Amino acid sequence: MTQGPFLYDDDPAPLHTGTPRRSGRLLVMIFGATALVAVLMVVLLPLIKGSGEEQSREVVQVFLAALDQDDTETAYQLLCEDERAQVAPDEIAGRYVAAAGGGEVGAVAEAEVDGEPVRQVTVEWADGTSTGFVVVNSDGPHVCGLAD
Repeated sequence: MTQGPFLYDDDPAPLHTGTPRRSGRLLVMIFGATALVAVLMVVLLPLIKGSGEEQSREVVQVFLAALDQDDTETAYQLLCEDERAQVAPDEIAGRYVAAAGGGEVGAVAEAEVDGEPVRQVTVEWADGTSTGFVVVNSDGPHVCGLAD
């Protein structure tokens, strides 16, 4: 330290005079807030995105609406990867539309294809026939063929 005349009579005072306080309160609050956000996301996600049944019904409705408006590019994007590999965009309408006049999306049922869980969405056509669309949830719901 330096010697010699100081402006004040006392030596310079140390800046930190008390013993340091170790409080885990901030850390506990951070972990608690993180856990709360995680729980809220799990609870609120189905409310925001809808249930799997609602998502399956909606993807088939959008798929059929795109085909009805001759928007084969949108319909093609709604197909799963396996179907995209088998069908060209201009062949989609011939493969998936059973009757002129569009279809009405009906019931959704859980099913299993090749050991994988899928949803089968029934579409009632204007001529009275019905077709089952297979919907898989891989990176979002996608149409993945017709039910047998």
